[in-house]
Amino acid sequence: MKVRREVLGDKHVDAALERTTGFTADFQDLITRYAWGEVWSRPGLDRRTRSCITLTALVALGRLEELELHVRAALRNGLSEDEIKEVLLHAAIYCGVPAANSAFAAAQRVIAEHDRESS
Repeated sequence: MKVRREVLGDKHVDAALERTTGFTADFQDLITRYAWGEVWSRPGLDRRTRSCITLTALVALGRLEELELHVRAALRNGLSEDEIKEVLLHAAIYCGVPAANSAFAAAQRVIAEHDRESS
């Protein structure tokens, strides 16, 4: 849970946990233990690199809601706006221009919100 909170932030994690039901509890446990406890905690890649990979995968899958969440995480993990832009440009070549177009729009919303909150 520690890594999940560090990467996604307490607000997101608390909201996800509050929405947990008897039906979704096992899934929440699964992602907490495996995604955050096992994969994101491995020493082989730093969090910045993991964020880049995650952004690219979400562009490829067209999962914009998750992409927005992970753009926030990427900023939290130390990626700059320019680095996120480069990841999305790179993804445009390998995932397709329409997917990247949607990803840029989603990322721009998150970055604008982040800039407002930082001011």
